Amino acid sequence: MTQNNSGGAGRLRGYHSELFALADAPFSLLRELIMEKTGMYFDDAKRGLLADKLSELVAVNGLTSFLDYYYLLRHDENADAHLNALMNRLSVPETYFWRQSEQILAMSEVIAPTHFATKPRAPLRVWSAACCTGEEPVSLAIALAEVGLLDAQPIEIVGTDGSPAMVARARANSFGPRSFRQIPANLKERYFEPDGDRWRPIERIRRAVSYDVANLAVPAEFAGLATADVIFCRNVFIYFADDVIRRVARTFCERMPDDGCVFLGAAESLTRLNVDLELAEIGKAFAYVKAGRRHHIERTNSAILATRTATHVTTGH
Repeated sequence: MTQNNSGGAGRLRGYHSELFALADAPFSLLRELIMEKTGMYFDDAKRGLLADKLSELVAVNGLTSFLDYYYLLRHDENADAHLNALMNRLSVPETYFWRQSEQILAMSEVIAPTHFATKPRAPLRVWSAACCTGEEPVSLAIALAEVGLLDAQPIEIVGTDGSPAMVARARANSFGPRSFRQIPANLKERYFEPDGDRWRPIERIRRAVSYDVANLAVPAEFAGLATADVIFCRNVFIYFADDVIRRVARTFCERMPDDGCVFLGAAESLTRLNVDLELAEIGKAFAYVKAGRRHHIERTNSAILATRTATHVTTGH
């Protein structure tokens, strides 16, 4: 695929550029439709990028213009299948194990012990809302195994993505070298086994995670998942329109428990979007919690950690 210098059109190799020119009208129509269906927003500066991403879909469907592709997405009897193909094409499979590890450790070393101390009979539910190819939920399972909770307590870890192709790759549980560029070597040795020239998580880690397709642009698809105690929704809002982010964040706030929390990516923030979530310090990380709950959550976490520390000192563990 190539992108022309103007940023206003894309073309597929072997096809005339005018055939795949993304003019103003189809660009506006497709941008609004993609935002509606996927949450992703392509501003004017990304017109060429969008043209490059969609050119192949235009060609493989035997179409002659982006406008034809818009009508295919909007009106074709197989529109759902075309939307899945679009989600697969727009997905950004850039992830790795132990990414932003301070958040992962805050979940396993602070939130999980606090949860089981205050709700001993309730399962801890952790949702990876944009799991891509699975590295994030597997990292969460490993972190819980490291603190001795994965097998000892009821824990539910669910990974979802809007792209069926990404979810299929996550379920395959087969990872190449790039996925391991940040995880400590001892964790790789302990929790992975060879899989040809790749690696797969050991059975107890694989068994701990389930996967499904859920589109964050469609509240009905994730409202049930948003009742999780911990939500990891990292590095997805950077691609979303503000109105979509507000809608997703408000659904999180409405559905998650009072002591629930949401972790976002390092470049993401909700502070300017007027949602009822505020930042709380958890361990060495920050997470969003329901407005008015920050002090209670921080005090509870501190009290539980102090108790655990004193117990470990007393028992010599």
